[in-house]
Amino acid sequence: MELPSKLIEAAVDQMSSLPGVGRKTALRLVLNMLGRSEEQVEAFSEAFLHMKKGIHACTQCHNLTEAEVCSICLDPARQGNLVCIVEDIRDLLALEATGQYRGKYHVLGGVISPMDGIGPHDLNIASLMQRLELLNTTPEKDKVEVIFALPATMEGETTAFYVFRKLAPLTVEVTAIARGLAVGEDLQHADEATLVQSLRQRLPYTN
Repeated sequence: MELPSKLIEAAVDQMSSLPGVGRKTALRLVLNMLGRSEEQVEAFSEAFLHMKKGIHACTQCHNLTEAEVCSICLDPARQGNLVCIVEDIRDLLALEATGQYRGKYHVLGGVISPMDGIGPHDLNIASLMQRLELLNTTPEKDKVEVIFALPATMEGETTAFYVFRKLAPLTVEVTAIARGLAVGEDLQHADEATLVQSLRQRLPYTN
């Protein structure tokens, strides 16, 4: 499809670079933006620029935040000795949407996948171990629980097994969410009722 302007072509190229956006959809979005006022377009672009400059990873759990530490880590009502390990931010948001989990999180930033060149050192595992080693020195060390809420895929299971082996020297209880999820299904795509049941019926993790 030949477009009437190189400027429109460049805008469509950028819009279609987003996941799930084909060129037809990108063109429709670009034409919508073209029909807006200059002030509206500036506000749109500035929102993304401010987000890019102002958002970074929480220094404790790697959630997204504008501050050094995210609101979940700072919340005194959260159980600090309960740490749920998730693959990425979308999984954290899916669990938060249930309103049932009152512990804290650790975002790995992916799963181990040799086929994609992703190894343990590419994930936030070192910082996880530092957190848990610190928790392990507190008076309530025998009550620390780590929950695996990783994908029910080969990569997710490999990652859970690797972390489980790393946790062996620590006095922590390791559990995994119950598999109300279909094998191969991403956490973020599960409905809230399934996630709630999976959290409530979590089981001891065994290798």
